[in-house]
Amino acid sequence: MDLGSALQQALKAESITSVWLRRMADAPWAAADLDYDCALLDVSLPDGSGLELLKRWRQTGVNLPIIMITARSGLDDRLEGLDSGADDFIVKPFAMAELISRVRAVLRRYAQQASAHWNIGDLRIEPRAFRVWQGGVELDLVRREFELLIELAREPGTVVSKGVLAQRLEPLGEPLAFSLLEVHVSNLRRKIGANRIRTLRGIGYMLVV
Repeated sequence: MDLGSALQQALKAESITSVWLRRMADAPWAAADLDYDCALLDVSLPDGSGLELLKRWRQTGVNLPIIMITARSGLDDRLEGLDSGADDFIVKPFAMAELISRVRAVLRRYAQQASAHWNIGDLRIEPRAFRVWQGGVELDLVRREFELLIELAREPGTVVSKGVLAQRLEPLGEPLAFSLLEVHVSNLRRKIGANRIRTLRGIGYMLVV
């Protein structure tokens, strides 16, 4: 059985309706034509590169979560996809259960913050522009601090475990050491206010709404 058919069967078993388009030429180009909750996009298509389609979608305002499927495990390929707007990567061969879990994870994140501008209390975040304001004043965050804030802001008011944060902050390599994670949390607290990030000892951190 080819991958497309196997994917459709796995998604159907999870009560997820899917449409399988085999070629890049068959895919919608404009945001208005993409009436879906999520896209699974193979990097290697019969008539072109899935990365080119990804770039075209993001340039035309497509804002749905996109998970790239690839046989390439090289760092440069994955970095190009993430920089072009991919929300996640999964490398072949993979377990269907892992793919389903990733689909549900990106759908949860998008359900929390569907807009390009996230407003959480007095915080205003523009994830794709790497900018954040508090009370109308733009904050000067280093990359790790911004990434940490983004991960906490995906589910404000919900505890995110240290393990999850460590993995998300270093998705293409070994998880970030907890000691480094704690340093970034401390630095972020100094910039947005100590009371905005709550520690649940032995579990993780929560962005206070």
